Amino acid sequence: MGMVEGSASTVINRPASEVFDAVADVTRMGEWSPECTGGRWVVPATGPAVGAKFEGDNIVKIGPITLKRWTTTSEITDYAPNEVFGFVAEGYTSWRYEFRDHDGATSVTESFSHKPHEGWQKFVYGTVARRSNAMVKGMQQTLTQLKETLEH
Repeated sequence: MGMVEGSASTVINRPASEVFDAVADVTRMGEWSPECTGGRWVVPATGPAVGAKFEGDNIVKIGPITLKRWTTTSEITDYAPNEVFGFVAEGYTSWRYEFRDHDGATSVTESFSHKPHEGWQKFVYGTVARRSNAMVKGMQQTLTQLKETLEH
């Protein structure tokens, strides 16, 4: 069976360097993501580089009801300034941001991929929670918030 994947894109009217720097600063992700509430570098890391690790605090809510809270540890797998920022969370889900400069504006695409769930998790995440759809919706919200922050 193939990988579970999803992506979202937007164009931000700011230079690629500014957009890249904002995304690669994992301590700021809580400003934009509906699921990630904050992040911090894991010592000895103090900033982004291949192999650097960071923790991210996450929450899933339906309306005012919190369904789940958890913290992930991620490792940066791709780091090319102004081009790509990628990491793998808990050794399972790969996240990737790709940046393209367009005459001072930047197209940014966020994507994820992971192996399919099996057994009861496949039912819960695939059928009940519709997790992949929620992840794509969350990525679009994240990019929209990022755009609003950087353009104002």
